[in-house]
Amino acid sequence: MPHPMTPDDLDQLARKRAGAKLGWYTHAAVFAVVNLVLFGMSRYGFGDRPWSVYPLLGWGLGLALHGISVFVLGTGSGLRERMVQKERERLQRERDGH
Repeated sequence: MPHPMTPDDLDQLARKRAGAKLGWYTHAAVFAVVNLVLFGMSRYGFGDRPWSVYPLLGWGLGLALHGISVFVLGTGSGLRERMVQKERERLQRERDGH
């Protein structure tokens, strides 16, 4: 069974999770601004083809994976904590010989 978290542990985890979320929001804002500029350049500047869709898709995939790592798999997320708990229980059973 995991040990209870102290107030300092909770504060540290909360700061880490908030920092990760802020990092994703910053990433999303930069993504939006840069891709709007690229769209404008693609549509009204350089060439006749809408080439800005390629960086949008590539960077969008990276942004989505970043979001998954922060909001779904990040430290303290429900999914991650359940997986850690299951692994801890499995290791405990192996150690106890069951």
